[in-house]
Amino acid sequence: MSDWTLSDLSKKMQGIDFAMLNTRAEGGEIAARPMSNNGDVEYEGDSYYFTWEKSRMVDDIKRDPQVGLSFSGSKGLLGKPPIFIGVEGQAELIRDKAEFEAHWTKELDRWFEQGIDTPGVVMIKVHASRIHYWDGEDDGEIKV
Repeated sequence: MSDWTLSDLSKKMQGIDFAMLNTRAEGGEIAARPMSNNGDVEYEGDSYYFTWEKSRMVDDIKRDPQVGLSFSGSKGLLGKPPIFIGVEGQAELIRDKAEFEAHWTKELDRWFEQGIDTPGVVMIKVHASRIHYWDGEDDGEIKV
């Protein structure tokens, strides 16, 4: 068992772009989909993702804002398994363009051609309440 800080975890996450975002679907099932964190890895308990207002994911979050995120590194050092990170938290839907701008990267223009002015775009802010990590022999939990 180790006792990493959020700062330690942020450094480990720098090379991980994609997460699986898990919501509870209308019938109670778990729905998961890949989301890019867009390199926004100064992790202090919040993470940000962009999607379409009319997506099923947004409907799920409106019904139940409790979500999960799972991250996996691509490879470990010296043959060790990669790092794995599980996050539990509350999702908030943000529609404020000033907030978008603080977390926007040019790579998002591929999906949202008018940038932060693209009609129908929404930002999902996930505030972590609990983070569990596994990195080879190290594992632990951070309560945020």
